[in-house]
Amino acid sequence: MRTILLAVTAALALTTAPAASAWAAEPSAQAAAVRRPIVFLHGAAGSAAQFETQAKRFAGNGYPVEIIDGIDYDYSFTAESSSAVLNRLEQRIDQLRQQTGADKVDLVAHSLGTFLSHTFLRTRSRAAKVAHYVNLDGATALSRPGGVPTLAIWGEGSTSRRIWGATNVYQSDQSHTQTVTSTQSFVQMHRFIAGADPATTAVVAEPGPITLTGKAVLFPSNAAATGVRVDVYEIAAATGRRLTSQPAAQFAIAADGGFGPFTAAPSARYEFAIVHDAGHVQHHYFQPFQRTDRLLRLLTNRPGEGISSRVPVDPRHSALSLTRYKEWWGDQGANSDHLTVNGLGILNAVTAPRDKRAIGLFAHDQLVDQRTDLSRAIADFDEVFITAADVYIPAAADASGTVTVTIQSRAGGGTQQFTVPNWPSHTDRVTINALDL
Repeated sequence: MRTILLAVTAALALTTAPAASAWAAEPSAQAAAVRRPIVFLHGAAGSAAQFETQAKRFAGNGYPVEIIDGIDYDYSFTAESSSAVLNRLEQRIDQLRQQTGADKVDLVAHSLGTFLSHTFLRTRSRAAKVAHYVNLDGATALSRPGGVPTLAIWGEGSTSRRIWGATNVYQSDQSHTQTVTSTQSFVQMHRFIAGADPATTAVVAEPGPITLTGKAVLFPSNAAATGVRVDVYEIAAATGRRLTSQPAAQFAIAADGGFGPFTAAPSARYEFAIVHDAGHVQHHYFQPFQRTDRLLRLLTNRPGEGISSRVPVDPRHSALSLTRYKEWWGDQGANSDHLTVNGLGILNAVTAPRDKRAIGLFAHDQLVDQRTDLSRAIADFDEVFITAADVYIPAAADASGTVTVTIQSRAGGGTQQFTVPNWPSHTDRVTINALDL
């Protein structure tokens, strides 16, 4: 995986086009009158979950949640070719057009997904099904892909990157994945697609019950986590303890990875427990969902496989993974994020350098010596998009203690707190899914 990720990063850095006008606005009167379906195509090591927040923002501005969707794929194209991915994309576009009666859809893509999208739009019949295309921090081009009206949003890096004839917007203070999830990107997308500024950029809570639907998938292939079970519990915010001994819902994960629908309360907190063979459990914790969510992704590995095999386990310590679709910065001084585990700050220039673009952070006792050492990088996590910190987090055999994680996001992104049981790492894993604020 390391080689492929580095190759993708290099491709993003090197693809440039000759200079063009940074602004080439497209007429959008028709879009203002019609809410077309929106389809998101993620990048390397990503998933449709990276569009969760934006989908909720669009829904808060009048878009039906049923017409916002994403396509998951294995970015290594080992089990499925890129052509097969594009065929699935077209099938989903056709389904949404038939479902809604819309003449076209709006396509949004990020990073590697933009390269796929450019290939997709080169076919005239496919381009004819797309009303607007949003290119997020990815491929450059000498003309608009397929001639489709195009918005290109660029994050940190060279401002010579552009798509000729498109509306090019530079958000140079934002990192690579942040360009997908930020409020600023939402405003630009809504303005471009809908023809007007959004009424709100907040994720506005719904007043009544909401519905949660998603997939349990293996990271980073996005293959269905077949054979596992997902148990859903409502939990106490102050302790992370389950409010009932029996789950509120149980789902067996089959061929497509899907689970749900689950009826939830907007302001409640939930644990999604992935039960693997031999009793191994991965506990996913979230902030309150606020609104119906159809892009929920539970990322996992089978015990002893994938990235989970790199995490040392022991009954004396807990092992955490923390996911946020806004890169962790620990070396930017006052512009850094702050992340504490049981009161200890764990982000610094070693664990979260800006240029690592880490959206996944693993915290565990790397040497199983009941000591914390934040002064050295961990070689097993020397990859773009992920990082790790050697942190001793005491566990209890019955998980009777707690682990408190506090996140203070940079640039006024607010504070989040999670308190969860201190599950022992040899049988249980803990995943904190933070909001991309």
